[in-house]
Amino acid sequence: MSSSVRLDPAAMPRVGEVDARYQSYNVEMLEVTGGNFWRPYGAPAAKGPVAADVPAGMAASLYAYRAPIDLANPRLRMLASALAPAYVRVSGTWANNVFFADTDTPPTKPPAGYGGVLTRAQWRGVVDFSNAVGAPIVTSMPTGIGTRDAQGRWLPDQAVRWLAFNRAIGGDIAAVEYMNEPTLATMGGAPKGYGAADFERDFGVFRAFMGAQLPGAKILGPGSVGESTGDWGVAQGGYSADMGVLPADALAAGMRGQADAFSYHHYGAVSQRCAAQGHQTTVERALGEDWLARTDQTLAFYRAVRERRLPGKPFWNTETGESACGGNPWAGEFIDTFRYLDQLGRLARQDVKVVLHNTLVASDYSLLDENDLTPKPSYWGALLWARLMGTRVLDTGVPIAEGRHVYAHCLKGTPGGVALLAINNSAQAVALQWAGAPDAQLWQLSAPTLRSRSVLLNGQPLALGADGQLPATPSQPLAGAATTLAAHSISFVALPNAGNAACRVS
Repeated sequence: MSSSVRLDPAAMPRVGEVDARYQSYNVEMLEVTGGNFWRPYGAPAAKGPVAADVPAGMAASLYAYRAPIDLANPRLRMLASALAPAYVRVSGTWANNVFFADTDTPPTKPPAGYGGVLTRAQWRGVVDFSNAVGAPIVTSMPTGIGTRDAQGRWLPDQAVRWLAFNRAIGGDIAAVEYMNEPTLATMGGAPKGYGAADFERDFGVFRAFMGAQLPGAKILGPGSVGESTGDWGVAQGGYSADMGVLPADALAAGMRGQADAFSYHHYGAVSQRCAAQGHQTTVERALGEDWLARTDQTLAFYRAVRERRLPGKPFWNTETGESACGGNPWAGEFIDTFRYLDQLGRLARQDVKVVLHNTLVASDYSLLDENDLTPKPSYWGALLWARLMGTRVLDTGVPIAEGRHVYAHCLKGTPGGVALLAINNSAQAVALQWAGAPDAQLWQLSAPTLRSRSVLLNGQPLALGADGQLPATPSQPLAGAATTLAAHSISFVALPNAGNAACRVS
């Protein structure tokens, strides 16, 4: 073995606390309404005029039509319920320009100034899904040109009708951002020339509106994207000049401290679909320390903004995935499960309360195959996280290094117990040892190859049963206080008898 890691689970101090719904997911508004989302790799490019729902400044060839998602699908609800408790975020660039048709006979085309139509039946489907799977809703307002007066000022008329209907059908909206990704406001449907002063004015209207319409919901913001302490930030020179970039510092300043959490998005690169924008990555880098650490660099950038503009507010990462523009071809393979779980481990230690993965179903970076809802490798990792990792975050005392990404939380539902997440992103086995704590249990994920779309649990294939239900996920008992982290593997270890004092009390 190339190295070993020694731990003292009983002595690990508490370093943080995450939301009970820390691990959450996105269902794009575009999935709900149907429309043009990221075109699958290898599919023919669309021809004809640019559709109304293609974001400003983006090439129509990047997109392909998707019918509305069936949120009543029993398999989808079963798989989503297994990740509860969670939040479901229904937002995205397309939410900025959606028209809520408050009628039982909705128009077939959106009115001028809008890009899509959200019907009563579709939003009822969202609410029914949310209630059925234990996932309160996170969302954002329609903010495009159609929602504005002649001077470009935001009017909440659309939002008033939508939220009134939501209340009438029992929708649980837990948190709201004013606009999806105001960093790129023009691309998101705002008027040309929309600037920080406009955002400040509109956010003030939004804040008052929220107090009247949804007083119990959290206000999140600014919802910025693409800035980083590294030079790879996808909003740092990677978009055409006519799109404009509104810095998070200016946006957060305009919020005047009136938020419950500082929200931001993270993508470490732009996928191959958007190669013209630069900021690419490769599959060869997918296990590298530079790639895995990019989530830290994004958070470091926004932490500095938070300290200046929203001091003391917790972080919510309201959108993240393998890469922007729908993900690279390997986003649904085992090789990206390392990034998915490593990001959860890293951010939990740094005052990030919620992480919403993009997406649950749509495109390459989804947890489930969008055609038949087959779980992808990262779904199985998400399932084990949901079952084992509690809300209290511990310090393992192990510096992050290749083959030695080790995170710890209190074991869910077990006072005094500790759950470990040990990621070996190296090509060599690593010994993991700990003091005391008998009766340990191991769940080790591996795959036939790193590019596999299937995964093994303790050497056995993981897949839905013939009846379409989730299989048993049995652990491997560990007789001693040690195990082997196989090369290119991800291990969860439960130590129910760790006796950690920080885990004994709520």
